[in-house]
Amino acid sequence: MDELAKEAGITVRTLRFYRERKLIPPPRREGRIAWYDEHHLARLRTIAALLERGHTLGGIADLITAFEHGRDVGELLGLGGLGRLGPDELPQWTEETPVRLTPEDLADYFEGEVTAENLAAALDLGYLATDGDQIVHISRRLLDVSAALVREGVPLAAVLTAGRQVREHADAMAGLFTSLVGTHMAKGPDDLGGALERLRPLAKSVVEAELSMAMDRVLTRPPQGADEGPGDSCPRDGGQPA
Repeated sequence: MDELAKEAGITVRTLRFYRERKLIPPPRREGRIAWYDEHHLARLRTIAALLERGHTLGGIADLITAFEHGRDVGELLGLGGLGRLGPDELPQWTEETPVRLTPEDLADYFEGEVTAENLAAALDLGYLATDGDQIVHISRRLLDVSAALVREGVPLAAVLTAGRQVREHADAMAGLFTSLVGTHMAKGPDDLGGALERLRPLAKSVVEAELSMAMDRVLTRPPQGADEGPGDSCPRDGGQPA
């Protein structure tokens, strides 16, 4: 314990306090000897970095608890091994680029928004996975967009809720295009995968164009009540306006 505290730049008293708060895992014991390793040192450095970023010990404890549970969250939520996948184990056909993050990196992306609840929600969605002491985000694009929305003032919890809703619509659109391919493009069951891959850029163009036009309609739609002039009024009793 003395050696670990010295290496981490903290006092033994602080180290004992962290152990009591379960901020670091217990040491490996051989008889009366307790062995600490690089994992414990990395955890202490993470705690120090998060404290420097303004996180409280209570918040850090929640994050660590959620992070530890994240190793098994895939099985708990019926997601198979997803909660433990590293980027090299992600599906080879994906176009998304996974990102490895330390807990400090994640805190920097979403300052003040990395709570145990949000971390659990992101793990549930499959946005995040754990790989050892690191966190893996499955998509650089989703990570950057989520961080940008949070910087614009949208709470991360709301971003994750919207992400779940978008996922449902995206799954429905993928099902529509799969049906289209199976009916008109695929030469047989063995060709379905190849036909879907050929359709992928076309499907993306359709969705992007339709979403763009939908946003145009929202932006050009007059505000509710804007059609009424200052002197307009609703006729009563079926009568005609004067």
